[in-house]
Parts: sequence; structure tokens; C-alpha cells
Amino acid sequence: MTDSSVAEAAGTSRRREATRQKLLDAAALVFAEVGLDAASVEAICERAGFTRGAFYSNFETKDELMLALTERVAGEKIDDVAERVAVLQARGEVLEPGALVRQLLDVAFEKKQGILLTSEIRTRAMRDPRLAQTYIAWQAGMVDRIGSFIEELAGTYGFRLRLSASEFAGVILQTWEDTSAFAMMTGLSASQTHDLVNERTARLATALVDPL
Repeated sequence: MTDSSVAEAAGTSRRREATRQKLLDAAALVFAEVGLDAASVEAICERAGFTRGAFYSNFETKDELMLALTERVAGEKIDDVAERVAVLQARGEVLEPGALVRQLLDVAFEKKQGILLTSEIRTRAMRDPRLAQTYIAWQAGMVDRIGSFIEELAGTYGFRLRLSASEFAGVILQTWEDTSAFAMMTGLSASQTHDLVNERTARLATALVDPL
């Protein structure tokens, strides 16, 4: 393959990936607005500024796009938490367990769109075995990664966990998601939702930790 052919192939690959990401961005907005079932391929394409041909050159079905979006959301959250862990370790501050967990999860706090999207994914996963497998794997990956962060930080800050690190992470994440959904259903504002999620996860973290 010539240098020009390599450059052309690389350019095509970048354009294809850019198109794919724009479709995922548009899908996240449309899904959050009208739900998975009501969202049409046409609506997603219109929001992204592409034709149906662009959609089907990247995804075979709407469900395939949903699976890709689920994986992207998980990866972004984990990356955000990993960055916060590095920041906390670099600062070297003395933090109690509730404050530590609050800061660890606060960076990945979801706005209304993200909460709605996560709720839609969970609801669809209950009816779709393929999506359920992906969702469960996503959750397991989140729990394992955040569990490893918790274990590392517990050693750094001198905390003794009353559960295993992965169990601790699972309980915290479940409370985080359920409280976010509850806040949405009761009509709390974004700042009120943020405060409530922080309060509940911090209290739970404090109850699940024995300071050394």
C-alpha cells in the first residue's frame, strides 16, 4: 500500500469514527427525550445531521447503537472516576470516608439527560436479553474498577471496609443510581438531586467503613 493510500484510509477511518460519535451523541439526546421505543432512526439521523445511509453504514439496528452507547457511557464514567482518584492522591488531603466517596463519585454525577438515559437502558434491558447481558457486564465492570479505586484509597487513607471493596462499590453505585432516579421522579432540581445523591452515598459510605 502506498503512502497516499495509507493516508486516505486513515482519513476515511477518522471520518467514519466522527460520524459514529455524532450518531451516538444524537441518540443519547433523543433517547433521553422520548425513550428508546419511541426514538426512531430518522429522528436520530435528523438530530445528528446525517442520512439513514450514514446510520446503517455504522449500525445494523437501533439496538446495536444502544449497545454501543451503553459501552461508551460506562467508559466515560470510569475514566472520570480514575482521573479524580489521581487528583485525590496527588493532593494528599486527610478525608473522612463520606467525603472521600462523595468526591470520588461527584465527578461522574449525571445531569437530567444522563439519569433518564440510564433509566431507559435499565428498563429496556429487563425486556431484551442481549441488552441485559451488556448492561450487566457494564455494571460489573463499573463495580470492579471503582472497587479497585476504593481498595486503593482505603489503604492510602487508612480505612477498614466492612465489606469487600467490590461489594462496597456495588452498594454505593446502586444507591447513587436509585437516588438519582427517585430525585427525577419527585421533581427535584439538578442541584437538589446532586445534594441528595451526595448526602445518601456519603452516609452509606460512613456506615460501611471502620477508621483504623
